[in-house]
Amino acid sequence: MQKKSSNLGVAILLMISIFSGESYSFKAADKPPNIIIIFMDDMGYGDPECYNGLLYHTPNIDKLAAEGMRFTNFYAAEAVCSASRAGLLTGCYPNRVGIYSALFPWSEIALNPKEETIASSLKKAGYNTAMIGKWHLGCKPPYLPIHYGFDEFFGLPYSNDMWAVDYSGRPINDTTNWKSKFPPLPLLEGDKPVKYIKTLDDQATLTTTYTQHAIEYIKKNKSHPFFLYLAHSMPHVPIAASPAFKGKSKEGLFGDVMMEIDWSVGEIMKALDKNGLAENTLIIFTSDNGPWLRFGNHAGNGGGLREGKTTTWEGGQREPCIMRWTEKIPAGTVCNKIASTIDLFPTIANICKAPLPKEKIDDVDILPLLLNDANANPRDEFAYYSPEQGNNSLEAIRKGQWKLIFAHSYQTFKRDSIGHNGFPAPVMRAKSDFALYDLRTDPGETHDVKAFYPEVVKELDEIANKYRQTLGDDLTNMPCKECRDDAKINL
Repeated sequence: MQKKSSNLGVAILLMISIFSGESYSFKAADKPPNIIIIFMDDMGYGDPECYNGLLYHTPNIDKLAAEGMRFTNFYAAEAVCSASRAGLLTGCYPNRVGIYSALFPWSEIALNPKEETIASSLKKAGYNTAMIGKWHLGCKPPYLPIHYGFDEFFGLPYSNDMWAVDYSGRPINDTTNWKSKFPPLPLLEGDKPVKYIKTLDDQATLTTTYTQHAIEYIKKNKSHPFFLYLAHSMPHVPIAASPAFKGKSKEGLFGDVMMEIDWSVGEIMKALDKNGLAENTLIIFTSDNGPWLRFGNHAGNGGGLREGKTTTWEGGQREPCIMRWTEKIPAGTVCNKIASTIDLFPTIANICKAPLPKEKIDDVDILPLLLNDANANPRDEFAYYSPEQGNNSLEAIRKGQWKLIFAHSYQTFKRDSIGHNGFPAPVMRAKSDFALYDLRTDPGETHDVKAFYPEVVKELDEIANKYRQTLGDDLTNMPCKECRDDAKINL
C-alpha cells in the first residue's frame, strides 16, 4: 500500500474523476508542467542511500524522495541498455518496436524513426525538447535524437565502454583484441562530433559536462514548457569521477561516482529553484537496468535482489525510481504498486495533454499512483523479456506479489571470481528451473513455492500465454505477431 493520505486538493480531484467517469487530468487553465527524466546507466536498486545504499551518501537524491514519491516495485523495460531505452521513449515492450539487447557501433539496426517518442509527442503539444547524455538507439544520422523529436542533443551515441581502450585505460593497438574494432568514441552535438573521449580523464568530465548543459537548457527555456531527457553515462563502466569528487567519498571510486551523480541531481534541483520552476516540474529519476555485477567493486548494489544487469531476476530490472512534482505528488510518499518505464509515455502524455501514438503501445497510465490514490492499481502484471536465448525470450511473468519463472539459461556473477578495479570477471552461466516466487516475502527469489500454489502457477502461465500470442516467445518457438520493424542502417 502507499503511505500518507493525500491532501484535500488531491482528494477532491480524485472524487471528481471517480464520479464523472473521466480519466485523471488537470484543468485546461493549468500551466503545462515541465518534464525532466534523469536516466542513470547500470544503477542498482540499492545504490541511492534512500534505497539502502551503503557507506557513501546521496543527500540530494534523498531530498528528491523526501519531497516526492519513492517507488519500490518499478521496472526497467528490459535488463539491457538499448532495449530499455527504446521501452522508455516509446511506451512499448522493446520487442514490439524491434529493439533487443544492446546495439553496437557496427549494428545494422536502429529504432525506427516512424515510432512516436515522448519527445515527438510533446513537441506536438508545444514543448521544447532536449536530450543530453547517452542515446544508444542508433549510431549515425538519421538515427540520432534530433530525428526522433528532440530539438537538441548533446552526448554519446552509445555506451561509454564502446571504445578501443583496455580496462586499465590504455589504447588498444593489438588488432586481435575484439575491442580494437571500436571506432573513436564521439561526443556529439546534434549529428556532429565536437570532441572524442579518448582517456579515463575524458570519461571523468562526462557527468559534470552533461549537468552544465542541462542547467543551461533549463535557464534558456524557463519561460516555455520543456522536456529534458538527461541520460547519464555513469555509473556504467568505465566509471570515472571529476577531480572535484575523486577520492572524496572515502568509499572507493564507485562512491566518488555516486557522490558526483548526487551532486548533479542537486544542481538540477537548484536550477529549477533559481528559475522559479520547481513547483511545476515533474522530475523522474530512475535507471535503465541493474548493476553490471561482473565488474565487482566498480559495479553497483542490487539491494539484496537476485543477480543484476542482463538478467530477468529482480536485480536486473527492478530499479530505484523517484518522482517529484511539488503540490501534485504528496511529499514523502512511498508507492509499492508495480510500475515501469513503459508507463511513463502515456502518463506524461495525459499530464501534458499530448497525443498518444496511433500505433499500439503497452500503455498504462500511472497518474493515479502519483496522486496517491490508495485504490489505484493500473499495472498488476509485468512481462520479463530477455534477448539471452534468441532475441525475444519470455523468461518470467509477474502478477501482484507472484513471479513465475520459466526454465532458461542466464549470465551469473554470483559465484567463483569477481571483477575488481575496472577489470571484469569471466562470464559464467547458470540455469533456472520452472519456479514460483512470492516477492512479498522473498524479494531475493530464493524459495520456489510452486508446489504450494498450483492455482497461482496456472493463472500466471495463462497470462504468459497471452503475451506469447501477441509478442512471441523464443523459449516456446512462438513468433511475435505484433512486432514492428526496426530501421535498417546502411553502414
